[in-house]
Amino acid sequence: MGYQEKKDLVLREIKQSMDMINAEEAEKMVHMICAAEQVFVVGVGRVLLMMKAFVKRLNHLGISANYVGAVNEPAITERDVLIVGSGSGESVVPLEIMKIAKCYQAKIIHIGSNQHSSMRPYEDLFVRIPCSTKLHQEDEIESEQIMSSLFEQSLLLLGDAAAMMIAEEKEIKDIHALWKMHANLE
Repeated sequence: MGYQEKKDLVLREIKQSMDMINAEEAEKMVHMICAAEQVFVVGVGRVLLMMKAFVKRLNHLGISANYVGAVNEPAITERDVLIVGSGSGESVVPLEIMKIAKCYQAKIIHIGSNQHSSMRPYEDLFVRIPCSTKLHQEDEIESEQIMSSLFEQSLLLLGDAAAMMIAEEKEIKDIHALWKMHANLE
């Protein structure tokens, strides 16, 4: 298969995945983000890269957002939200970070695929992207892409959709004005 076939496969899988995200869960996530004083994200590998992209977008929207481990990461409090990206819900580092955040009474959103993961007891909200993970559960969307690419792509696009919802909730009418929040030391 050449580029056209691969592109069509990726787009078909992304549409299937995005169509299966529960809109009510996504809307609750947006409300929790908008109500938070600060937003923190955590993940590992390529998932962390998608989460960092979401942090950047949240900061463009005027929301104080950081990724766990950043050199300028502030303290988390009960007024904050931690968003955990983990398809399997079994990644050790994000799970331990969730436990710590819970000690500080932060709200926790888990975006993942596994509804019965070890993260379940610590979640205030679970947003499911039902893509195949390393666990290969029955009800996951099987993907022909490499490893967990479909989950990571869907995570990025969920973040972009959420950013538009946040802009609407915050009544940001002039999206072109957001460029003033964009990095300018480029």
